[in-house]
Amino acid sequence: MKNIVIGTSGHIDHGKTTLIKALTGTDTDRLKEEKKRGITIELGFAHFDLPSGRRAGIIDVPGHERFIKNMLAGVGGIDIVLLVIAADEGFMPQTQEHLNILSILEVKRGIIVLTKIDKVDEEWLDLVKEEVRQKTKGTFLASAPMISVSSSQGVGIKELAQLIDELTEETEEKDVRTPFRLPVDRVFTLTGFGTVVTGTQIEGTLSAESVISIYPDDIQAKVRSIQVHGKTVNESFAGQRVAVNLAGVKVEEILRGNVLAEKNSMKATTMLDIKLNLLKDTSRVLKNRERLRFHHGTSEIFCRVVLLDREELEPGDSCYAQLRLEEYTVAKRGDHFVLRFYSPMETIGGGIILEPTPKKHKRFKEDTLEDLKVKEEGSPEDIIDKIIKQYANRFESISYYATLTGMSESMIDEMIKNLIVEGSVVRFSNHITHQRYLDAVEEEIIKILNDYHKKNPLKAGMLKEELRNKIFPQTKGKLYDHLLEYYEKSQILKNKGNIVSIYNFEIDFTEEQEKIKNEIERIYLKAEFNPPAPDEYIKGNKNEKQNRMVFHALMDMNILIKIDDDIVFHRDHYHRAVEILKEFVYQHKEITLSEFRDSLNTTRKYALPLLEHFDQIKVTKRVGDKRVLY
Repeated sequence: MKNIVIGTSGHIDHGKTTLIKALTGTDTDRLKEEKKRGITIELGFAHFDLPSGRRAGIIDVPGHERFIKNMLAGVGGIDIVLLVIAADEGFMPQTQEHLNILSILEVKRGIIVLTKIDKVDEEWLDLVKEEVRQKTKGTFLASAPMISVSSSQGVGIKELAQLIDELTEETEEKDVRTPFRLPVDRVFTLTGFGTVVTGTQIEGTLSAESVISIYPDDIQAKVRSIQVHGKTVNESFAGQRVAVNLAGVKVEEILRGNVLAEKNSMKATTMLDIKLNLLKDTSRVLKNRERLRFHHGTSEIFCRVVLLDREELEPGDSCYAQLRLEEYTVAKRGDHFVLRFYSPMETIGGGIILEPTPKKHKRFKEDTLEDLKVKEEGSPEDIIDKIIKQYANRFESISYYATLTGMSESMIDEMIKNLIVEGSVVRFSNHITHQRYLDAVEEEIIKILNDYHKKNPLKAGMLKEELRNKIFPQTKGKLYDHLLEYYEKSQILKNKGNIVSIYNFEIDFTEEQEKIKNEIERIYLKAEFNPPAPDEYIKGNKNEKQNRMVFHALMDMNILIKIDDDIVFHRDHYHRAVEILKEFVYQHKEITLSEFRDSLNTTRKYALPLLEHFDQIKVTKRVGDKRVLY
């Protein structure tokens, strides 16, 4: 079912509250001061039963210039606006400011309602209509329907209700699959219920008994109950006016401007990347680092605006900028906002949020401006591709990108699958990275390993952990192994045991080293299972340094197999020892140390460390004083 929120807008005392009462029967002025002064100060709410049987929410906003921030807190989630203009006064300053705000927020549909027609004659009314058409030219209300009413006499009210009903047919249904979000516009306590917040639910679905977060402080609270238009419901949906009874949170912990949202769906920030549009009719030139009031959702926060490609922004112009906020907030990419001068308070422009959790930018950087252009003009997949590229070295999960973008995990997952097919994104289990990052790391790996081989020509390669510390110091668990597998499949490196090398690297001995190599192999082959200790052999030769280098190279190449610091076997005898062991156990089910010693024709000095080594690598398992196959 389509859920619609209607908002009023217009100059003070032009009859917005009286019009709502005529349409709905509800007086939205609830404060004593409002009754006494006859003006709307705070937001007012009512439900509106349309002729079709649909029920819409309706918001009454203040018209006085002093209460613009309250007006802004109410219009953020509306689908249709009623721009109310009194026929006896016509287009007034706050009419213009409200129209500017609605245009900045990209409200798409509206009706121009001329009220108090009982106070003017036909000729005057025609002049007002002509003026209104002139003032709304070039705005979203340029071709909007215009209707004349008298709320006090009931003239045109029925026709207006019918017109609103018809306009709701054209309004798009909201996506209820996105994560739930509701900017808070009222907070109060009800006896017997506790803390209650109200707001226009702008995204997703909220269920009773669910646990949500209150941002920007990320306070957890349980949804005790939900009301829509005064009726208790199990679920509420985007496009509805909602009252939420919360458990586990005190009323003083929540403020207007806070946001109720799905757990882990948003991230607090004090910086926002934006596309900024300055109003044509503002009299001010916006200077870099100007202090402004930032209005977003139901919040108002002081900020500095950093213009990224210029020193000043002229009326009617646009640019990319970064807002530096004086308080934490939460936002999503694509949200609209309004900017007002700090003092005197005047609406000067606004725009759209391109990046809700950016890094601090330096000005006049071409790559930054290009990134923001993609985020403004690109498709959702282009944007996700750009964000993954930005955070590629962190190998983040889908849930992280869902929090960052405000999209659902299922939407992110689908886009990532497409990007993987296109070859721009790579996935290692639940770790996502970008192909360009992997390509850049590939160049770094090649350089590091080539430098290592140049300095250590007789070493088979670098220790895996040493390479990790140089390239991927933050990777944990199996991710590093997945990355090594990736680069091995790409024929960039070889990964053998705990050693990595360039894929096509082979140890190249000099003529002298080749002679030493052959001599070492001859001695250890001849020694069979009674080999000399490495240090004993190495120090017994004239060229100790060369012998040591070649000896260690043979161990790296697994030609010599190290059992411990004093025992090394030639690989032929090592593998023969394994075969002898297995053959004996296959015949006798088990083997003792003495039986193994005799089978190898060696001594306990060599047999025991070899058996303990086989236990360690899980060839054998010790049972009492015997071994069985693992």
